[in-house]
Amino acid sequence: MDEVVGDIAVAAARLAEGAGLGEALGDVAEPAVWVALDEEVRHGVWSPADGTWLPAWQRTEQGRTLTDALRRGERLTDGRLALALCHRDGRIRERALDRAAGRPGLLPLVVLRCADWAEPVRETARRQLSEGLDAEAAVRLLPLILRLGRRGRGDFVADLAETLLRTAAPGTLAPLCTDNDRTVRRYAYGLAVEEGHLSPAELARAAARDTDAVVQSRCADAALAGLAKGAVADGSAYDDVLEALLAARGAQARAAGVTALRRAGRGDRAVGFLGDRAGVVRACARYVVRQGGGDPLGWYRERCGAADDLAPGVVSGLAECGERADAVLLWALTSHPVAAVRTRAVAGLRALDVTDVARLRELLDDPAPGVVREAALALVPSARKLDDQWLMRRLGADRPRAERVAAFRLLNAHDGVVRLRAALALIDDPDDRLRHWARQSVQRWQPTADVPRGSAEVGELLDRARSLISAWVLERHRWETGLRT
Repeated sequence: MDEVVGDIAVAAARLAEGAGLGEALGDVAEPAVWVALDEEVRHGVWSPADGTWLPAWQRTEQGRTLTDALRRGERLTDGRLALALCHRDGRIRERALDRAAGRPGLLPLVVLRCADWAEPVRETARRQLSEGLDAEAAVRLLPLILRLGRRGRGDFVADLAETLLRTAAPGTLAPLCTDNDRTVRRYAYGLAVEEGHLSPAELARAAARDTDAVVQSRCADAALAGLAKGAVADGSAYDDVLEALLAARGAQARAAGVTALRRAGRGDRAVGFLGDRAGVVRACARYVVRQGGGDPLGWYRERCGAADDLAPGVVSGLAECGERADAVLLWALTSHPVAAVRTRAVAGLRALDVTDVARLRELLDDPAPGVVREAALALVPSARKLDDQWLMRRLGADRPRAERVAAFRLLNAHDGVVRLRAALALIDDPDDRLRHWARQSVQRWQPTADVPRGSAEVGELLDRARSLISAWVLERHRWETGLRT
């Protein structure tokens, strides 16, 4: 958005000079451009030279004459009329609306004026939009309309557009279904489903193609509901729908397809999804397999015991439905040659609440960042059992980033001096995220019962923290730790 509206003040000045809308604003299809223009035109800056509080564009000669030209009835360019439509004076905005009729390039601003705070302006804009908006224009302006619909008084435009789109030809919504804005796609597919514009197969392909989880769920559910109602008598309909869903990249679409296998009498295919990369798909597959009399847990144990050509999702599946006794299989997989399998194995041990501090500490040296991260998370409840000096040495800038993050995570789980010492060691670290985390830790630090009273080290640490905490907090900490009476 910043890139879109970064030069909007310059664009407003160019419009005052007579530049065209596209020439001055660039991407006029972007809603942020019109919203920013509307705000910029009214935004005033105090000028000591002439003692006025006016927007930059209004200080130009062309800007000063705009109002007079509007009153005299002169024909204005779309660019200059756009400025009048955004003017801070409601009478000028209302007068500009009368001149904007029949100019499609100014429709976005007419849409904005439909939610204007001045009732005469608002009513004029709504009457004009009702007369000039058709389904094609509603499609073009829908991103702006949906954005305006979230504002106060924005319901009129949203309702008008919905009425036009519901009664439009089915193909009218097609451009909206491929819009880059996911909010627009959600709206378009919602209307298409409610109006029955898409067949189950088309909905299934949409669910498989779209990257938004809401669209995936909405289209997949609608596709399966259409089949359940017998909307399509063709026996191959299930094949078209299920194959599209099962091959989808999105987890929500695949999960819907797997769940539908049972209804289609093809529950045996769900076994192939027990090791899916997505947890929601694995859960649906386990449900279908169990309904068919299968044993997902036994399947997971068999695959993890063999450990040959093992998919990471299989390891996660074992942890999701396994028992603490299955930790033996997971421990064995922490030395698997595939990093993703090792990572899932450590995460599985944490999910089963199985902790062996000594063995998990060894995994902090694993070359895979994911394994180190999961091992650190599993060790956090037992962080005080680890040697804090050993962890401090792992904060060195020469260490791998995953190792440093894990060490600080564990040191930050300590109380008292250990936590403050570790945080202060990183307050000037070149790593932005570590430095920010460390500074927050210093600012949130509170003395605990294990902090020795009157400790010279604590005094030195607090002095180093002086730049991050207020003088009042510093004095309070010094008093709480016995450094000031």
